[in-house]
Amino acid sequence: MNSNQVSGLFGAGEAFVEGTIAAALVILWILAVALHLARPYMARTTGKFTLRLGADLWWIIYTGLRDIMLLQVFLGSFIFFYPDVIASKDLPITGGVAAVFAFAALILKLMGKGDTDVFWMRIQVVLIGIGAALYLTPYLFGSQLTLLHGAHVEPLANFFVTSRNLDLALPLCYLSGAVTGLMGLFAVGYNLRLSMRRAKAA
Repeated sequence: MNSNQVSGLFGAGEAFVEGTIAAALVILWILAVALHLARPYMARTTGKFTLRLGADLWWIIYTGLRDIMLLQVFLGSFIFFYPDVIASKDLPITGGVAAVFAFAALILKLMGKGDTDVFWMRIQVVLIGIGAALYLTPYLFGSQLTLLHGAHVEPLANFFVTSRNLDLALPLCYLSGAVTGLMGLFAVGYNLRLSMRRAKAA
């Protein structure tokens, strides 16, 4: 096997992984939205258990799955922060912006009082819903339409797909990465201040 074959093999593997992540994010976004919208039902269901242990386990499993799904969405969306990836693959053009909304919801979970604060929980649901719309819309009307041909689908594909609209995709990539980085620094600073306050209180 020569160097060209090795390079081609790794390139094909990379394309497969990135395409799989982009497709899996559709399911993950839908699950994240559905699990957050299901909070009232899950809360009511805890009252149907005759044992406190069963109710606690039910709630722990629900909140764990809900937050893990959102974290998986954000981690999978890291592919949208690499300019070479969005330039070479047919990805949703606002995937990076959607990741910013997912990260904002995660930060609210970090800073909030948990599920007891209904107002901030609603804000999180709104942020996740906007993020899901920003990902699913260009994926369905852009990335999937690249498989079709015709005058009525080409304009949509050319606008919603990153590799066909680099004039918009690259600025969104850099902007999304910068905003995510700033929010990450803010989250680190918040954790450090919180740790210092607890240390002084102790």
